[in-house]
Amino acid sequence: MFKKLIDFYRNRYYIKPVDLADYAETNRLHLIFISPFLFLFGIIDLLVFLFLYRYELSKHFITFFYYGTITILSLYMYIHSVLVKNVAREKAYRLKTIPFYVGFVVCIVSGIMGVYDQQPFNGLITCALTDIIALCIFSFSPLFFLGSHIITVCLIGAYVFDAFWLTGLLNVILTAFLMFCLSLYKRRTEKKIIMLLRKQKQSLEAKTFGNFTLLYNNSVIKFSRTKSEELMAYMIYKNGSSAKTKELISVLYGKGADSSRYGASLRNLIVDIKHTLAELEIQNFFVTEYNNFRINPEVVKCDYYDFLEGDKTAIKSFAGEFMSQYEWADETSEFLKQKLIKK
Repeated sequence: MFKKLIDFYRNRYYIKPVDLADYAETNRLHLIFISPFLFLFGIIDLLVFLFLYRYELSKHFITFFYYGTITILSLYMYIHSVLVKNVAREKAYRLKTIPFYVGFVVCIVSGIMGVYDQQPFNGLITCALTDIIALCIFSFSPLFFLGSHIITVCLIGAYVFDAFWLTGLLNVILTAFLMFCLSLYKRRTEKKIIMLLRKQKQSLEAKTFGNFTLLYNNSVIKFSRTKSEELMAYMIYKNGSSAKTKELISVLYGKGADSSRYGASLRNLIVDIKHTLAELEIQNFFVTEYNNFRINPEVVKCDYYDFLEGDKTAIKSFAGEFMSQYEWADETSEFLKQKLIKK
C-alpha cells in the first residue's frame, strides 16, 4: 500500500531537479524582487520597536526576535540569490530555491511564536500569508509543504483550541489540508507544462556552430528586425541565465551605448521577438521577468548545449566556429576549441 502511494506520487507529481531549473530561476528572481521590501519592512519596524521599547526589550522579546529575523533573512535571501545567478542546471533548483525554503520556515516559526506569545490570531495570519505567497509565486516540493503543515498544526493545536475552541482548530486543520491540495495541483500543472514543452523541443532548434540559425519545424524563424535575431542568439548563449537591460544594450549596441537612448530600441526588439514566437505558437521559450530576460533551454534543441553535455555527435559537428557573425561570441568559440583539444 505504501509503495503504491509512493509510485502514485512519483508518477503524477515528482519532477527531476534538472527539469525544474527554469522554475528555479523564476524563484531566484522573485526572491531578489521581494527581499528589499522585506528588508524595509523589517528594519523600519525594528527601529520603531527599539525606540518605543528600548527599556523593556525583555518583555517584548518575541516581537524583537520577529523583526530582527525578518531583517536578517531578507539580507540573506538577496545576497544568496545574487551569488547563485550562474550555476550548472543540475544544481540550479537546489541552490536557487534554498533561500525560499529557509524563508518559509522562518516565517512559519514566527507565526508559531506569535501563537505562543498569546497572539494566536496574528500568528495564524502570518502562517496563512506565508502559505499564500508561496503558492502564488514560488515552485517547491508539496512534500515539504505537507511536512511543515503537520509540524505546525501539532505545535499550535492546543493553543488554537484554547483560543478558538474546536471549530477554530478544525478550521486550521482544514486550511492546512486545502493548502497542501493546492500545492499538489500546482506541482501537477508544472509537470504537465514540462511534458508539453518537451514535445515542443522536437520542433524548435538552435544551430550555433558556424552562423547562428533558429529553426521551427525545419524552417528558419524570421524576425522583423535584424537585431532581434542577435538578441535571441545571445539568449541562447546565456543558456538559461538572466540578462538585464543594460547588459543586452551593451552587447547589441556597444559597450558605451547609452541605456536611455537605446532602451526604446531594445523594447521594440523584445516586442518583435514575442510577437514572432506567439504567431508560431512557441510557448515558454523567451521569458521576461522584472527587467530580466532569458530563454528556457529545456524547450529547444541546441548543438552548443549538446556539446557542453559531451554529446559525441555535437562534438564532431563543431568545426571551430561559434555564432561566427557576432563578435561577442569569439571568446566562447575559443573556449569550445580548448574543450575540444582536451577531449
